[in-house]
Amino acid sequence: MLQYITAKEAAEKWNISQRRVSILCAENRIPDVAMLGNMWIIPRDAEKPTDARKLKPTKAPKGTHPFVKWAGGKGQLLDVLHQNLPDGIGTTITKYAEPFVGGGAFLFSLLTQYTFEEVYICDNNKELINTYSTLKTNCEECIDLLQQLQTEYYTLENLEQKQNFYYEKRERFNVLMLSEETKIEKASLFIFLNKTCFNGLYRVNKSGKFNVPFGKHETPTICDVDNLTLISHALQNVVIRACDYHDVLSFADEHTLVYIDPPYRPLNATSGFTSYTEDQFNDQNQIELADMYKELSTMGAKVMLSNSDPHNVDENDNFFDDLYAGFTIVRVDASRMINSKGSSRGKIKELLIKNY
Repeated sequence: MLQYITAKEAAEKWNISQRRVSILCAENRIPDVAMLGNMWIIPRDAEKPTDARKLKPTKAPKGTHPFVKWAGGKGQLLDVLHQNLPDGIGTTITKYAEPFVGGGAFLFSLLTQYTFEEVYICDNNKELINTYSTLKTNCEECIDLLQQLQTEYYTLENLEQKQNFYYEKRERFNVLMLSEETKIEKASLFIFLNKTCFNGLYRVNKSGKFNVPFGKHETPTICDVDNLTLISHALQNVVIRACDYHDVLSFADEHTLVYIDPPYRPLNATSGFTSYTEDQFNDQNQIELADMYKELSTMGAKVMLSNSDPHNVDENDNFFDDLYAGFTIVRVDASRMINSKGSSRGKIKELLIKNY
């Protein structure tokens, strides 16, 4: 006669989360499991299933979307980006790379529509990449912490209490940024702060500390369980790196589509108020990035790059036209979605630069 243990006991035995055990039961990955009321019970002698989450490449589930709001995010440009894709995705183009991944709006949109044999993302924002990696490998634990944060935040009676709670968690996050430990807690705080800070910004000071003020949100969706779970599945076959964008050169080849969405060149002296890392991205960096763009082109990769259009403020400023002379430059309509002044939000032109 089989003897059974609870999902909690199995989780402790196999050193995984209780939620992961429940998922394995629901997926019929554990033989002879049964339901007792609304609880899973598992044969005492059952062995921990091998991790089958790294499967052959498949499309991400429809509805998968970014887990954070991100300045410069491409959600409102997805149709234009898809219209400008090269031919051959899924046939001659079997790899995808995004070296400034940010919130990943285009990444997730592509993964829900196409199947790639290999996918690579990177960013030099270590806390952002830590969150991607955590959602890939420890999604259930991250969800647990986010649900706790959301419950605590919702039970606070007024905005003053919520504000105090926000700054307490912001201080905790900045302490944890100095440590390689507690990666799951850092990831949960990263998402929490993004959902409750002003305008969904991620900005750090010259010391690298997150310094965005409280956003005065009453009941924001801090823990979107369904989307976080979809994201975890979508990331299982994605290589995730915290590094400089040049690292993409080791991944790309003639079968690769590379989308580059760097920090935009400021249109004027005040528009570049946001810094995602303690390092600024100036004109010299834009020139160095163009050199890498040309190197990727020489390798045979298909490359598409986004940036601001200097012609919005000065028709004679041909910085990018000169820098990418010989490539296809498309001017597209975009909305300035994140700005410190509401009156400064509106339609402007942006650049799409393609080597095909």
